Amino acid sequence: MKLARLEHMALSVADIQRSIQFYCDVLGLELIREMECGPDTPLGQVVGLPGCRARIAHLMCGDTMLELFEYIEPRGEAVGPDRRQADHGFIHIGFQSSNVPGDFVELRRRGVRFVHDPIEFRPGVWIAYFYGPDCEVCELRQTPSGKTNA
Repeated sequence: MKLARLEHMALSVADIQRSIQFYCDVLGLELIREMECGPDTPLGQVVGLPGCRARIAHLMCGDTMLELFEYIEPRGEAVGPDRRQADHGFIHIGFQSSNVPGDFVELRRRGVRFVHDPIEFRPGVWIAYFYGPDCEVCELRQTPSGKTNA
């Protein structure tokens, strides 16, 4: 089997409107749909939480979707402050940038908190890690060719 591409990723958030505002107004993703799923939908069966209720938003970044879930029932718990990038599981969302140093300045001006200043990780490849509204880690990545495999 060979999969064609990464179609989407999902993120559980504490406040869906706050996250929509951050990812759309600050980072420029496009909101394409919002919905609420309750116990009368198959959501609980799909995610293994029978009877759950959630607000869901689909945001587009190029041809990849970021799916936001705010669980109403059961409420989710915040990731602990001691979580490290080395811990197993989901660790960050990566966004392609054409100008990491410039985007860093703009996002900092808008109040985004960064893990570090932009770093040229290897020749022509710039990265900067920053925090989303629920302290999720996001990455800006710039490559010479604009391709992810560079």
